[in-house]
Amino acid sequence: MSEEQKELQPEVAEKETKKAVCVTSAEADENFDWDAYANDELVSSSEKKALEEKYAGTLSQVAECEVVDGKVISMNKREVVVNIGYKSDGIISMNEFRYNPELKVGDTVEVYVEVQEDKKGQLNLSHKKARALRSWDRVNEVLEKDEIIKGFVKCRTKGGMIVDVFGIEAFLPGSQIDVKPIRDYDIYVGKTMEFKVVKINQEFRNVVVSHKALIEAELEQQKKEIISKLEKGQVLEGTVKNITSYGVFIDLGGVDGLIHITDLSWGRVTHPNEIVQLDEKLNVVILDFDDEKKRIALGLKQLTPHPWDALDTELKVGDKVTGKVVVMADYGAFVEIAAGVEGLIHVSEMSWSQHLRSAQDFMKVGDEVEAVILTLDRDERKMSLGIKQLKNDPWQQIEAKYGVGSKHNATVRNFTNFGVFVEIEEGVDGLIHISDLSWTKKVKHPAEFTQIGANIEVVVLEIDKDNRRLSLGHKQLEENPWDVFETIFTLDSIHEGTITEIFDKGAVIALPYGVEGFATPRHLVKEDGTPAKADEKLEFKVIEFNKGAKRIILSHSRIFEDAQKSDDKAKKSADEKSTKKAVKQVKDKLEKTTLGDITELAALKEQMVAEEKPKAPKAPKKVQEAPEVTEAPAEEAPEETTEA
Repeated sequence: MSEEQKELQPEVAEKETKKAVCVTSAEADENFDWDAYANDELVSSSEKKALEEKYAGTLSQVAECEVVDGKVISMNKREVVVNIGYKSDGIISMNEFRYNPELKVGDTVEVYVEVQEDKKGQLNLSHKKARALRSWDRVNEVLEKDEIIKGFVKCRTKGGMIVDVFGIEAFLPGSQIDVKPIRDYDIYVGKTMEFKVVKINQEFRNVVVSHKALIEAELEQQKKEIISKLEKGQVLEGTVKNITSYGVFIDLGGVDGLIHITDLSWGRVTHPNEIVQLDEKLNVVILDFDDEKKRIALGLKQLTPHPWDALDTELKVGDKVTGKVVVMADYGAFVEIAAGVEGLIHVSEMSWSQHLRSAQDFMKVGDEVEAVILTLDRDERKMSLGIKQLKNDPWQQIEAKYGVGSKHNATVRNFTNFGVFVEIEEGVDGLIHISDLSWTKKVKHPAEFTQIGANIEVVVLEIDKDNRRLSLGHKQLEENPWDVFETIFTLDSIHEGTITEIFDKGAVIALPYGVEGFATPRHLVKEDGTPAKADEKLEFKVIEFNKGAKRIILSHSRIFEDAQKSDDKAKKSADEKSTKKAVKQVKDKLEKTTLGDITELAALKEQMVAEEKPKAPKAPKKVQEAPEVTEAPAEEAPEETTEA
């Protein structure tokens, strides 16, 4: 026998021994009468069978993965024990019943059988899974039957809350939480509330619930009862429910009314929260209501006397008052001199100046101002005020301070095409006509000469006290240079100038001493036939000078044209002198009748023709032929001489 066999021999012997013991025990169990051992009195087999059937009838037939109803038999902070009629009870975590904090012993709940008996012999149940399996059908059934259900508010979300309903996360819009606006959503988190299912999206399996819908029906009935008892002028107590920019909503005990911002106070109200606060209780008066639309108009200021009725009876036109600027507009400012009593200061009553300005240039909202009452109408409850009346009118002594010919500094306020409006002092405005800006420069628009806000020296030309107008001048501060220009720019005088601007009708030429002249296109042609160009410096001849119109007409072409005419005239004069001399010679020689004289006359004629036409044949050749001409009519010569 090998060593390995020796080592295994005790183990084999032990196994054989155990096998023999098991066989012996099994045989002993079969032969042992347990009934006789357990009871002194033996029970018949028929009775035993009946007892077994009876016991089996008390147990439920439970299958795994099935939803059944169970009864809560005990519970603590962590677990809930549920009896489903099985041989053992199931234990479910308390977290699965978080949505139902009112759960108590004896309640029936739905459970899902996960395992009939685990390794520990425990029945495993789940309430959460049971709800999930039946939740969608249950939700649809609730919507169809318009039932009221309970849900657990889990958390906040954008625009509302998330509610656990049958294990489904439903959406509760903020507007459906309550009939009044909710300011703090967090107070509802963790609460169990009653809801109605108002909408289901079958495609996306979205559920929308509402708590507001539960109380609206009841409130609607309350509204009808309250409105049926309302009367105009009735005073009721209410609670500030909501504040908006246009008014305040008041809860009158089941029905809401609106106090418009204009009915909160007799004075100006920028925002209603200046007068009331949320949840504040106050008395209001019913101004109007609509049975059909369930709208109620309320008033708060109507419970107090109108401030105009309490206005000092001694107050009259011309009195000075002090108030606060409450509203600004372009045309004026509203000043509150007492709560609910306002007066308008028109912009024209803010300054003696005729220059158009905005009311914002003088004051702003919140300023304390003093003013004079201009008009007062207690019946219409209107008042107009003025602040310029607190100062003396500068036009009362205008001649003494701003006489004709006096010089002053002014500020440019506005432009027009025909001149510049300036202000010498507040309330004293004047106009500088465009023609009175400069002696020499032709100003097309005042903006070329000055700018708004600039200081300018002026001289008073004319005073119109009735219309509160001054005619002013600027060029009159200097002597008229055209008196001097008249002696410089005489007719046909030539001056050097620069072309500053060219347009269709001509060009502007800058001349010495800051004066400008004008030339038409015909007078801008140079000697070579080309037109003059801008910025070109040339000589110009004065062909017209008009002192009254301050106009100088120039010509560049006239310079060389006149020179050419002068040359032509001189040449013509020389020709005339030569001709007269020749004629005289002829006359002198006509007195002689000899053939020789005639020959000399012919020669002289040929000489004159030759001088006029240099290219013609020379005279001597013709003189040589002259004898042939004169010899033939030799006999007739005396007759010609006689006739001569």
